[in-house]
Amino acid sequence: MRIFRHYTQLPQEARGSVVALGNFDGVHRGHQAVIESAGVLARENGLAHAVMTFEPHPRSVFQPQIPPFRLTPLRIKARCIEALGVDHLFVQHFDREFAQMEAEAFVSGVLCEGVAASHVVAGYDFVFGHGRKGDCDLLERMAAERGFAFTQVPQATDDSGAAYSSTKIRDLIVAGKPVAAAALLGRLFEIEGRVVSGAGRGRTIGFPTANVHFEDFLLPATGVYAIRAGIDEGAETLWRDGVANFGSRPTFGGGEKVLEVHFFADSGGECDDLLGRHLRVALADYLRPEKTFDGVTQLQAQIADDINAAKAALAELPGAGEVAEIPPSLAGAAGGTT
Repeated sequence: MRIFRHYTQLPQEARGSVVALGNFDGVHRGHQAVIESAGVLARENGLAHAVMTFEPHPRSVFQPQIPPFRLTPLRIKARCIEALGVDHLFVQHFDREFAQMEAEAFVSGVLCEGVAASHVVAGYDFVFGHGRKGDCDLLERMAAERGFAFTQVPQATDDSGAAYSSTKIRDLIVAGKPVAAAALLGRLFEIEGRVVSGAGRGRTIGFPTANVHFEDFLLPATGVYAIRAGIDEGAETLWRDGVANFGSRPTFGGGEKVLEVHFFADSGGECDDLLGRHLRVALADYLRPEKTFDGVTQLQAQIADDINAAKAALAELPGAGEVAEIPPSLAGAAGGTT
């Protein structure tokens, strides 16, 4: 997949695509329905399959003071979109100046003259342009006027009839329900960042950790998780199973929240060689809240129990050792988990 950060002077092969429009934070099952609808149309007509998204998220432009809320910053969003077989990703820079563009001007200047979309696909609730005045009705009208095709994708729902929603997924992550969130996402929720130096306490008590510093992510519930961690190895990703604590480490006096990842002894490798490297951490299940222990011995016993619980939780997921897709059949079961 090729990524373009502008819509002007595109190479000929990137023009004339079937383009799915949306912010797509989370790239959840509802977003996937929009993107995959564009893919079907592209294949049927022998055209390239493209997605146009907007970065940074408009909410962070208009409300910069709010805490991080993103489910998928651009790096993860692009990876999830690529996995859907997309050929081109147009990343439209969003700022206050761009927000002033009228909806009609966006269609004419960006979609028609810029990317020369042959077919535009959007979800039923997609809005755009100054004052959010653009919608699917406008796209349908202008498609007829400007000579491109338009498809509106209806609301996608789960087996219970509930709509897939980024807001609902955020609520589940904050509530410590990553299994339920994964059922809506179609995959495990990931956090990623650079491995940074820590105090080294984990190694002294027999459980070395890789400390991950991350920004621009929605913060999950504090506590202990069963995780799968991915280490970039060139074009490949090496996955290791483990357990992680997200919190302020109250047993040792507290402090800034950090994600501490411990790999199982039988998952291969140690944490020492990861300093400065990029680590993907997928939250597979929530095991318990963070708590304060009376001493190191009590903490060590609890970590051993956490490892056993994490192994049991990971054994229930498909594709052990990787971030597997979560089948829709788990959606109902996940609703009451953790």
